[in-house]
Amino acid sequence: MTAMFEGYGSSGPAYDEMFDGQRLRPPYRRLRHSLRALTTPELVQRVEALQASYLDQGVTFDIGGEERAFPLDILPRVIEMDTWTTIEKGVQQRVKALEAFLADVYDAGQIFGDEVIPRRVIMTSSHFHREAAGVRPPNGVRVHVAGIDLIRDNAGEFRVLEDNCRVPSGVSYVMTNRRAITAALPETVAQHRIRPVAGYPQRLLAALRAAAPAGVSDPTVVVLTPGVYNGAYFEHALLARTMGVELVEGRDLLCQRGRVFMRTTKGLAPVHVIYRRIDDEFLDPAHFREDSVLGAPGIIDASRAGNVTLANAVGNGVADDKLVYTYMPDIIRYYLGEEPVLRNVDTWRCGDADAREEVLDRLDELVLKPVDGSGGKGIVIGPRADKAELDELRQKVIEHPRDWIAQPVVQLSTVPTFVDGELGPRHVDLRPFAVNDGNRVWVLPGGLTRVALAKGELIVNSSRGGGSKDTWVLAGPSTAPEGYLEDDDLDLTHEVDPADELDTQPTSPPAPVTGMMPAITPELEAALARQQDQQQGQQASRQAQPAARDEDGEA
Repeated sequence: MTAMFEGYGSSGPAYDEMFDGQRLRPPYRRLRHSLRALTTPELVQRVEALQASYLDQGVTFDIGGEERAFPLDILPRVIEMDTWTTIEKGVQQRVKALEAFLADVYDAGQIFGDEVIPRRVIMTSSHFHREAAGVRPPNGVRVHVAGIDLIRDNAGEFRVLEDNCRVPSGVSYVMTNRRAITAALPETVAQHRIRPVAGYPQRLLAALRAAAPAGVSDPTVVVLTPGVYNGAYFEHALLARTMGVELVEGRDLLCQRGRVFMRTTKGLAPVHVIYRRIDDEFLDPAHFREDSVLGAPGIIDASRAGNVTLANAVGNGVADDKLVYTYMPDIIRYYLGEEPVLRNVDTWRCGDADAREEVLDRLDELVLKPVDGSGGKGIVIGPRADKAELDELRQKVIEHPRDWIAQPVVQLSTVPTFVDGELGPRHVDLRPFAVNDGNRVWVLPGGLTRVALAKGELIVNSSRGGGSKDTWVLAGPSTAPEGYLEDDDLDLTHEVDPADELDTQPTSPPAPVTGMMPAITPELEAALARQQDQQQGQQASRQAQPAARDEDGEA
């Protein structure tokens, strides 16, 4: 391995997280030292064992109808404590500001009167839902889980690429990656003090229970999944199992008299908190898509009546709108009276005449993104587009300027990655996950690192050949942070095996006498599969966005 590291070299303007020229950066010194005893064939053998393990556990993704093991690079990404502290503070600040923003725009709208952001920006967002207006969650939390996508620029500064306040995905990979790398590199893990990640389900459950409707001291929490055809079903099942709650589909729920019930073998049982992994438009056919078979009619009315809490809240997508993203620095200053800890990527609003003129002059240099949150769909990377594509884009921007933002092509940072028996730099991004219980925003140490496995590629999503890395946050002094749980012991790297908790078989409880479950006809089965594919496609596109990446989420 020593020779392999000595041959490692990054090229181009990207910031390399392991080397500064020929000098090894401090976070990676112990990693390189610990790997010296391994030969290349030994490392290849461990990589093959990793892939086989992921297939056995069902840690897979679907591409072109083929189920494949989700690619996990055997070399971890290492983040030192001081750097992580800045990321953590920035994510916490961001989530607090997003909470205040959503509470305001769906209620008093003071931010409009104070002219921080134009009202029309919100009212014209495709993700603004009037059904959420006036709804005040029991503990004031709308963003129970957030995924804040970060990139590291040429100067080594972490910047926010986008916010995910709807259904952020990918945390299952964080947990399974840690367990897999601990098994593959036990000697290396033992030589590092790494912040653990296994406590995420307990943090999430505590936040969901804290969001229970008023007067409910022992709430029933469920995870609502689109079903087994959804690409993130593994994650839905993993979280339900590790939290010790029921995994349900829309057909398992029944809404009566403004309340939600779950069909069980013993009859109907009340449900108080729904961690839903279904997009707004599929959630309630009485309010959104009439043809939806993924949700349950009446859920929105029960939520508005205060009898059930939806996590995350309906209407959060307005905070994910890329035009709203451009106002986030001002939103942070307005609600928190603070300067942003993590800066945005430089962005032009094509709806502004001066900015639009500059963008149109530089179409071949910039990344153009539609603001409606569909991610990779419609994104044009100027340097890679031909004349016809640029001409078509120009016309779209001129006709509908509000629908577009522009950003420079940002070179994602690189980290050492073992591909096809060789070590080389590959581009990465980072999605930290935050959990908000109403009292504290807790950030999972590390988050999901996605890596573009092809040399020189900037697109990190799995549908384009990307994979992931275990993300190690190095622990500092052994002091327990405020409000810590047992798994936060900074001296420990012990992890619970998520695979031990996962039953990958779908649960379909028998229908009770009271509230019979709808019969599963071939037509219903086809509709379930079709709509799960539609939602999966929407979420995949949100996770495929460039920085320049062709962009989750929910990963």
